Amino acid sequence: MQIEPFRIAVPDALLADLRERLARTRFPDEIPGSGWTYGTNLAYMRELIAYWRDRFDWRAAEARLNAFPQFRARVGDLGIHFIHQRGVGPAPLPLVITHGWPGSVAEFVQIIGPLTDPARHGGDAADAFDVVAPSMPGYGFSDHPKTPGMEPERIAALWVELMRGLGYTRFGAQGGDWGAMVTTYLGARHPAEVLGIHLNMVLALPENRTNPNLEGVTQEEMADLMQAQQFLNEETGYQRIQGTKPQTLSYGLNDSPAGLAAWIVEKFRTWSDCDGDVERRFTKDELLTDVMLYWVPETANSSCRLYYEALHADKFPPTGLRVEVPTGCAIFPKELIKPPRVWADRAFNVQRWTRMPSGGHFAAMEEPRALVDEIRAFFRPLR
Repeated sequence: MQIEPFRIAVPDALLADLRERLARTRFPDEIPGSGWTYGTNLAYMRELIAYWRDRFDWRAAEARLNAFPQFRARVGDLGIHFIHQRGVGPAPLPLVITHGWPGSVAEFVQIIGPLTDPARHGGDAADAFDVVAPSMPGYGFSDHPKTPGMEPERIAALWVELMRGLGYTRFGAQGGDWGAMVTTYLGARHPAEVLGIHLNMVLALPENRTNPNLEGVTQEEMADLMQAQQFLNEETGYQRIQGTKPQTLSYGLNDSPAGLAAWIVEKFRTWSDCDGDVERRFTKDELLTDVMLYWVPETANSSCRLYYEALHADKFPPTGLRVEVPTGCAIFPKELIKPPRVWADRAFNVQRWTRMPSGGHFAAMEEPRALVDEIRAFFRPLR
């Protein structure tokens, strides 16, 4: 496998074009006093677009990302971008961590250091990891798939090939959102290479989806199921669009930076533990850095297409799997889907199950220290 160093270097002309587009934003109207009820709030978007145009320092964000060793490798028939930070400790454990949508490798900025060099961050050097954080196909600076069918199980196989190419024959895996699905397939289909998986979003369905067996479900978990039903009723329109007509959607998202930001930032607000104030959890710089990793490489279409591929392969969510490798689950209170433990036990060999005190869907950004502690604790006996 050929591996080449990579640095993010966005051309000045692209940034100038972005500023011009932001200056020409044609904002929609809004029902007065509606807040975020109908979607992304107009007043907040005006504020965010003005900040993006006049104050956001992409070069500083670029430098923060370039502080991590980055590479591209030919994996299968695709060029895959990845961060590869080696651990500082007596025997670092290889760990592949996978992001989701609308996330990116920028989600992991706060956890890579503590995972790779725990002693420098108040931990034990024996807990060090070699961290590999790839951009999924069609995301970030990885190639866009040119043929149909790039779904989570295929991505998992690519990650095994990538890790082998880096010299890792046995490794751990961690993920949330799409990363949780890829990680689940890693555990289910590649137990010879994967020594354990850790999830901060657990996908486990009842045996009978139309009439689920609630035996063993706690009162707290019943409340979780009611919350999940509300999410399914009110918050999944984006899934249907991206899962059926991503090409149509992409003309707006790929052409309008304001449209792209509105589509993405609304998810950071709705899916996080922010009590309705998105900047309680994420700064404008963090939000816009993530949006830039969709705008610059023009991945609005290729990233959303993952929903179509998974849905039409009947792998959204993964069904009919049994993961026998040890599994750790961190259950954050504002996560979108929180299955009962008894359902998870049927799908996974659960060795650690922790209900976290705070945090939501973007755990690595919202609660980086808590997530790092959980990852360390889960993998410690597997080393």
